[in-house]
Amino acid sequence: MASPSAIALLPAAAAALLLVIAGVNAGGDGKGRVSNQREFDYFKLTLQWPGTLCRRTRHCCSSNACCSSSNSPAEFTIHGLWPDYNDGTWPACCTQDNFDEKEISTLVDALQKYWPSYYCGSTSTCYGGKGSFWAHEWEKHGTCSSSVVGDEYNYFVTTLNVYFKYNVTRVLFDAGYVPSNTEKYPLGGIITEIQNAFHTTPEIACSNGAVQEIRLCFYKDFQPRDCAVTLPGMSVSKSSCPKYVSLPAYTSRGHEEVEMPVLSNPWSKSM
Repeated sequence: MASPSAIALLPAAAAALLLVIAGVNAGGDGKGRVSNQREFDYFKLTLQWPGTLCRRTRHCCSSNACCSSSNSPAEFTIHGLWPDYNDGTWPACCTQDNFDEKEISTLVDALQKYWPSYYCGSTSTCYGGKGSFWAHEWEKHGTCSSSVVGDEYNYFVTTLNVYFKYNVTRVLFDAGYVPSNTEKYPLGGIITEIQNAFHTTPEIACSNGAVQEIRLCFYKDFQPRDCAVTLPGMSVSKSSCPKYVSLPAYTSRGHEEVEMPVLSNPWSKSM
């Protein structure tokens, strides 16, 4: 089963839901061959804004969340939970534990909603392999966090826990930063709201002036820390965002604009 510490991170209602869907099977044993890469320093939770990603969609498929007008993404969704080094680099493909979707079968509904893919076709995994978006995230990044999160199942559960607890969408929506295809918002204001809510300075990445990703950083015990780290001899990269940014509203494949509603996550107010 998932460890008590992992479940404890969840809001009460979310924990109850995942306990129901998780059943009694917890997943893999995490016994793949370990590489000689050094231990990571911290975690980075990377979130994606669907309105920015979906406007680049050129064709549809069943695996692309942009293509489901009846269940279009209405909040920041998960890109991944990444182990990183303080020098700006990161480990990758740390074991040969191949992704097995059966190990997370009880989590699939939650992952499809909160950790969807915005692309068609398979993605690269490790050692020349191909697989799903989840396979890519587990094999490339998740295997490097096994010293903290353990096996495949617990990697995905832990990521969902942290995502629910540090609800960026709710913080920004409550502050008036809502989806719009006409408004632009001060980047500094978005950063300040996140700093005030979570006591961490995020990284924000943009595409053509629109917010594409927000990244929150954590110590290994999942207490927040600033993402910006400057070590001797380390340069800080220039932000890809202008001073004023947009949060584009999701647009369906039929070119009918659909304004994303206020977050309807049933346990969002219990955190």
